[in-house]
Amino acid sequence: MMDPKEITSLIRLLDDPDAEIFGHVHDKLISYGTDVIEYLENAFGEAFDAIQQERIANLVHEIQFGTLKKELELWYHSGAFDLLHGALIINKYQYPDLDDQKIVNYLESIKRDIWLQMMYEASPSDQVKLINHIFYNIYGFNGNTTNHQDPQNSYLSQVIETHKGNQVSLAIIYSIIAQKLDIPIYGVNLPQYFILAYVDESRRSEIDNGVLFYINPFNKGLVFGKRDVDQFLKQLNLTPDINYYEPCSNVEIIKRVLRNLISSYDKLGSMEKVAELNELLDILQRDLNRQG
Repeated sequence: MMDPKEITSLIRLLDDPDAEIFGHVHDKLISYGTDVIEYLENAFGEAFDAIQQERIANLVHEIQFGTLKKELELWYHSGAFDLLHGALIINKYQYPDLDDQKIVNYLESIKRDIWLQMMYEASPSDQVKLINHIFYNIYGFNGNTTNHQDPQNSYLSQVIETHKGNQVSLAIIYSIIAQKLDIPIYGVNLPQYFILAYVDESRRSEIDNGVLFYINPFNKGLVFGKRDVDQFLKQLNLTPDINYYEPCSNVEIIKRVLRNLISSYDKLGSMEKVAELNELLDILQRDLNRQG
């Protein structure tokens, strides 16, 4: 059980110049986990001492980041089945206090608007035309061409707020909505680009592993074929690889989000964030089979 009086006393000691005392107070407060955050945030508002304020802010971040790592590990070890959940975990890195339900509800509203206009037995291309109309024309989503390197392009909450994102974040939202409608659209991990594939599950054993066509979420849902992917790889002087044409796993998508964030923060010189995001990336690169 937490003792509020003890916590308040510990927080008062946070500006102690004695490193040993500070170390003890720090470890004790960390051991309480997220339960102590409310007390720390209240103390932050009342603190006039710059050192104490900084130490409180650092402690809150340390506790939240520790929780985030555990959440990401659990998502990964449980099979990473829910892409939205994975994206929301990464969103918490920058927006720890955000209410996930707001994002879930917003995506549900887009899904509902598409569903209300969806014709029964519509062809794959008609389904995509309708999704594109609602997603890009009605809701106004767009690729952020003016500030493509901005880290905000990778956070779901910001993409939903500004209606602008990079290829991966737009692809995540697009594919989640499609899958909620039982439309088989999945992410494809192209080098230097990220696209979507419409997969006919019943034809997976036949041609092109069932991929009927590809979709460019960054360019208003433009539909294109395998030849265009061939051409794109040729321009990059890359040998065609099966992984460039097939849907990738949710883990690969979240790894791509993290790499984009690492690149963005690296360019901004935020090396602490780069180090922390690399820790998150490491979690997703561990070999599950080797874990005892």
